[in-house]
Amino acid sequence: MNILTQPWPWYVSGPLIGLMVPILLIVGNKTFGISSSLRHICAACIPGKAEFFKYDWKAESWNLIFALGIVLGGLVAGYFFANPNPIQISEATVADLSSMGIKDFSGLVPNDIFNFHSLLTVKGFLLMIAGGFFVGFGTRYAGGCTSGHSIMGMSNLQLPSLIATICFFVGGLAMPWFVLPWIMSL
Repeated sequence: MNILTQPWPWYVSGPLIGLMVPILLIVGNKTFGISSSLRHICAACIPGKAEFFKYDWKAESWNLIFALGIVLGGLVAGYFFANPNPIQISEATVADLSSMGIKDFSGLVPNDIFNFHSLLTVKGFLLMIAGGFFVGFGTRYAGGCTSGHSIMGMSNLQLPSLIATICFFVGGLAMPWFVLPWIMSL
């Protein structure tokens, strides 16, 4: 049971993720991503209301089943196989975050800033509401999410996916080095 409660090494999980590409190509699908599931749900629930949702979403129903599997898998893993130990992060990261006023590392995210009480503060609003908006807007503007672009699009040698993946990495580097310290200084 230990294999289910511990993180898998990159040399196991990486190839498993990578196998999704040839499997999808073999079965005839050229797209993969989670952000498109929201579009499929909207097209199923409010058909014909907006031009963007007028398409045959049933042809992509496998993606909805995949997204449901992610949700159910997360619930099963969290309920039955959750690791009771705190998340292990480096001492340097703890020191950097502590210098910004983040002290509680008991959960998956710092409880000092990611809770309902913080939602009504400037920091909480910027991190949770504005950050969530930018993630959603960026996903729609880029035409997909990290899994769609970085896994499937890069495998199909699509230039827009290369550009999007570079932007994901730049954003991932800019957030902890520049944006988070600025927000935490407010």
